[in-house]
Amino acid sequence: MGKRLMKFLIIGLLALVFVSGCAQSPSEEAPEEIVEIEIPLGVLADLSGPLTTYGEDIKTTVTIAGEDVNSYFENKGSPYRVKLYIEDTKVDPKIALDKVMALHTKGIKLIVGPMGSGEVKNILPYISSNKIVIASPSSTAPPSFLGVTNPEEKKFASRFVSGDAFQTIAIAKLAQDRGIKGVVITHVANAWGAGLEEFGKIEFEKLGIEVKSSVEYPDPAPADFTPYVATLENTVSDLLETNSKDEVAVVAFSYEEVATILAQVSDDSNLLTVTWIGCDGTAKSQKVIDDVSDKASLVKLYSTVSETHGGSELDELKVKYAARIGGEPKSYGLNAYDSAFVIAIAAAEVHEAQSEFNSDAIAEAVPNVAQAYSAGDYGPKPVSGALNFDEYLDRAVTEYMIYTVEDQSWKHSGVWEFKTNTITWN
Repeated sequence: MGKRLMKFLIIGLLALVFVSGCAQSPSEEAPEEIVEIEIPLGVLADLSGPLTTYGEDIKTTVTIAGEDVNSYFENKGSPYRVKLYIEDTKVDPKIALDKVMALHTKGIKLIVGPMGSGEVKNILPYISSNKIVIASPSSTAPPSFLGVTNPEEKKFASRFVSGDAFQTIAIAKLAQDRGIKGVVITHVANAWGAGLEEFGKIEFEKLGIEVKSSVEYPDPAPADFTPYVATLENTVSDLLETNSKDEVAVVAFSYEEVATILAQVSDDSNLLTVTWIGCDGTAKSQKVIDDVSDKASLVKLYSTVSETHGGSELDELKVKYAARIGGEPKSYGLNAYDSAFVIAIAAAEVHEAQSEFNSDAIAEAVPNVAQAYSAGDYGPKPVSGALNFDEYLDRAVTEYMIYTVEDQSWKHSGVWEFKTNTITWN
């Protein structure tokens, strides 16, 4: 019995050694856990001001973008992960600067936003001196209205949307196609509104459309627009002396406060007998539909917006977006989604090469990454269409969509083509 027991013990020990050896085989070792590297990404959007419709849209699309970027990194076996820091600026330049400074104190030097050109202008000196990389999805004022005189002064600020020099050509052509011969312009007193007013006036006059006057109102917008409404009424009365009501238009270079302006127009006002033309600050505004859909339907509120959609990636985003808040993402939200993707990949590539998030290198990488992303080199492609940038890191697009309010809802009415300066109406 002793020898037999000894034999069993020896066999058992040998088996244990064999099993242990197999468990430690290099080919079957558990993979090392990836140590995640955070890419902190600030998001500046208007969540409670005059661009809330678009700000909430951006918040949703960037949140989805953060998740999609992290899935992209994870599937590649890459250690990078995006973490979002979302802030409300109310599209107020001062608040925007305060939020940028607050993010900077947390070590955040990559930002999607802000939305408004006045905000971009106000933060530009700070982000330039502190090398903070921003990508605005919706700032459209020409560089000169941001205080920029050469591309180097704007190296840290890319904009994933086309500028107003294009938009005002489209708006003037729109007015001409509708038979408009005289307009009065009202605009918000910031870099964006002033840029649209200046460039718009030039384009209207090129086509022989009289600009009777311009009515500027403060930024932030006042609660009481009645003095400005009275001035608009007087100017429209002057235009109606020599033109029919179908030949006169009010051009509103406004944000969603255009709904407040219309709400304060009396039902018997001459302002409701003429056409209204808006812009990208008013296009598809939910506030317009919620508050003044009847009046907006009377005046049409033709509104232009840069909108070039992507393919299957956009379809996937629409499904995710609808599951969260319903509806579909808007053009600025699509731009924000793509800007988050581009900045995250640029930051990861720079860190991988230099072992640090070098802001100079990231800023330089943004247009190259955007081009590669646009070509599908990373796998996913843009949801907002092709990404091409000019020397000022502003997006160049070739068309604007036109929307109008009809039967108390926004309808797609046509598309303006830059190459031919023509509008194809639906």
